[in-house]
Amino acid sequence: MKLLHALLLAAAALFASGAHAQAGYPARPIRLVVPFPAGGATDIFARAVSQKLGERLGGPILVDNKPGAGGTIGSDIVAKAPADGYTLLLATSSTHSIAPSFGAKLPYDAVHDFTPISHVGNAPSIMLVPNTAPAKSVKEWIDYARKNPGKLNYASSGNGTVVHLTTEYFKAQAGVYLVHIPYRGTALAIPDLVSGKLDLLFDSLPSGLPHVKEGRLRALGITSLKRSPLLPDLPAISETVPGWESVTWFGLYGPKGLAPELVTRLNHAVNLALQDADVKDRLARLGIEPAGGTPQQFTAMAAADAAKWKKIITDRKIAAE
Repeated sequence: MKLLHALLLAAAALFASGAHAQAGYPARPIRLVVPFPAGGATDIFARAVSQKLGERLGGPILVDNKPGAGGTIGSDIVAKAPADGYTLLLATSSTHSIAPSFGAKLPYDAVHDFTPISHVGNAPSIMLVPNTAPAKSVKEWIDYARKNPGKLNYASSGNGTVVHLTTEYFKAQAGVYLVHIPYRGTALAIPDLVSGKLDLLFDSLPSGLPHVKEGRLRALGITSLKRSPLLPDLPAISETVPGWESVTWFGLYGPKGLAPELVTRLNHAVNLALQDADVKDRLARLGIEPAGGTPQQFTAMAAADAAKWKKIITDRKIAAE
C-alpha cells in the first residue's frame, strides 16, 4: 500500500508539473522553422502570420530560415527537435505531400515524425496563355489543344515541381497532349510565354497576375476548387474540368509527440490569427487564402493531397530532378 501511495503521489506530481509547464507556455520565444530561403513566398507568409500568432499565444515567435534540399533540411530539424512546443515548422505541400510521394529516401517520415497542428493557408495558381492564343476560356483552350495534339507546349519550374505536377494533372484530366519544357523557375519562362514561344504556364498569383493586369498575358482560370475571393471574376478550372484542383497548402507542424494540450492551444491561436483583418490583407497580397480548422481536418487534407500527387507521379511516370 505504501508503494502504491508513493507511485500515485509521484504521478500526481508529474501531472501537476506538466500542467504547470503548459499553463506557463510560452515561457521563452518559439522558433518557427521555415525550410525555404528568406524573401520567398513561404518566408513572407510565415512573417505575415507569426506576429499575430505570437500575440495570441502571449510570447514572441522567431522565424528561422533553414533552406536546402527542397525543404528537407529545415523539416528534419523540426522532426528531431524536442516535443516541447518551442520548435515548430511551417511546411508546404512540397515538403509533406509531393516530396514523400516520389519515394525518395528522406531523413524523416513526413507522417509519423510530426504532429499536425493546423492547416494555415492555400495558394492557388492561375492558368496563363499568350494574348495571341485563339482561346478565351478554359473550354476553348482544351478544345484547341485536343485538335492539335503534341503541337502545344507548356513551361514548368523544373521536373517534379508543383508547376510540373499541376500541368500533368491538368493534361490527364482534360485529355490533352502537351510537350513539357522545364525552366529554372517560372519567372524565366514568362518572356517566352509573352512572345508566344510557349503556350501554357500555371503560375502563382503574385508572379503571374501583374502580367495579366498589364495586358501582357491572358488568364483563363484559377486552380482552386472554387472561385477565389481574391479574383472572384476568374473562373475556377473545375467549372470546366469537374473536381480538378491544385493548390499549394501551408501548414503548421510540431515534432512527434507534442502534448495534446499544446496542440489545442496552438491550433486555437492559429485560427484566431487567421481571422485578423491585417493578416487577411497581407495574405491576400501574397495570393494566399487563409485556411484554419482542426488538427484532424488538417491531417485528412494532407493525406488526401499526398495520395493524389502519388497517383499522378506514378501514372504519368514523373521523375524529380
